[in-house]
Amino acid sequence: MSKRIKIAELLQSSKTGTTVNVKGWIRTFRNNQFIALNDGSTNTNIQVVVDFENTDPAELKRYTTGAAIGVEGELVSSQGKGQTVEIIARRIEVYGDCDAEVYPLQPKKHSLEFLREIAHLRFRTNTFAAVFRVRHALAFAIHKFFNDKGFVYIHTPIITASDAEGAGEMFRVTTLDAVKPPMNEAGEVDFSKDFFGRAANLTVSGQLEAELGALALSEVYTFGPTFRAENSNTTRHLAEFWMIEPEVAFADLQDNMDLAEDMLKYVIRYAMDNCREDLEFLSNRQAEEEKSMPQNERSEMSLTQKLEFCLANDFERITYTEAIDILRNSNPNKRKQFKYLIDGWGADLQSEHERFLVEKHFKKPVILTNYPAEIKAFYMRQDDPKEGVPGPTVAAMDILFPGIGEIVGGSQREERLDRLTAKMREMHIPEEEMYWYLDTRRFGTCPHAGYGLGFERLVLFVTGMTNIRDVIAFPRTPGNAEF
Repeated sequence: MSKRIKIAELLQSSKTGTTVNVKGWIRTFRNNQFIALNDGSTNTNIQVVVDFENTDPAELKRYTTGAAIGVEGELVSSQGKGQTVEIIARRIEVYGDCDAEVYPLQPKKHSLEFLREIAHLRFRTNTFAAVFRVRHALAFAIHKFFNDKGFVYIHTPIITASDAEGAGEMFRVTTLDAVKPPMNEAGEVDFSKDFFGRAANLTVSGQLEAELGALALSEVYTFGPTFRAENSNTTRHLAEFWMIEPEVAFADLQDNMDLAEDMLKYVIRYAMDNCREDLEFLSNRQAEEEKSMPQNERSEMSLTQKLEFCLANDFERITYTEAIDILRNSNPNKRKQFKYLIDGWGADLQSEHERFLVEKHFKKPVILTNYPAEIKAFYMRQDDPKEGVPGPTVAAMDILFPGIGEIVGGSQREERLDRLTAKMREMHIPEEEMYWYLDTRRFGTCPHAGYGLGFERLVLFVTGMTNIRDVIAFPRTPGNAEF
């Protein structure tokens, strides 16, 4: 056969009367004459017209939903509705048969719950094909954004001995016998006999290592898998997910907020410019799904309107203290409609509070800053209301998005050695094990800042999907590690 052409390219072609070759999977075959063929490059199928009168009946029976075929034929203007061109087949080759009796993806609507059970096949549906093309575009846009700004992409370790968040919810990596590991004299597992000669885990963040790069290369970013051993069965949590983490030397909290807002707007704009067909499909899908919901639970804007709205508006920037005042005086709090009531300063904000601020109060993305030090990580820079006098807050920031809640978390990092070591002692983080991190404060320290963006939450927001398990190919969640 001649060289294969992708269907997305062919549908834009005006070269009728030429011989073309396409390959893909049959979506439908009707009247023994019309094949709807799709190759994943677009959700739009191309129609293949079969000369059934001159085709072996045994071959016709092989043209079933799901079968993989190659088609060579003439591209002609279509007489039917819904497409501008179609292919008059001269030759069809079946690469892989598909038994329509047992193939799970029949040409009908399937629930997302059902499709999660056959995640290895759900790429073949319009919804998931659109989601993963958008995911690709967003990933590419992330790299393009940082590359164009002169950032250096670094790969931080997936296996690490440090807990960047201090939460302890980490997956252990070991080659020791799980039933009878070697024990030391104190009756504890002897990790000196393990592969790395010490306890090791899957990383929860590449931030600490990225800081090392930033304090030499000035601007770096990571984009890689991270892991949390949280037993969270929610629509917003995964045990394995991807994180984007830039770190910038000579930057403060204001610079950090500006960079994060610029990045989010850039990648959303890139997706809208390059995935218009897929986003319109997902927007229509969301509207169809919401028809069965009560009016007050439906989205106020379509998916594409919501994305345009985020691009058109500056993100609202308020302090944690201002947010607490708004929440404490809000109707849901006064009427005790919040699951977690806000009584006073120091509360750790929950998703319901974040979404109230974004969706009900400001009605646009919000950046919260200057959180209480007690609820934030050890590496965040302490605010000094008076010069040299530590205050109760840190130079932290979270970006909150509608429907998602927190999508970005970051801070100016504590560059002062004495403050950092004091905080580590307070939180029982062993200094001797973190010597490499502290060395960056001993040798040529400077103000620096960074943040983490949960990539799946970004994809969730841009695609309008409602469950994070539907925006990653093979979700890892409590009790689930298939494929």
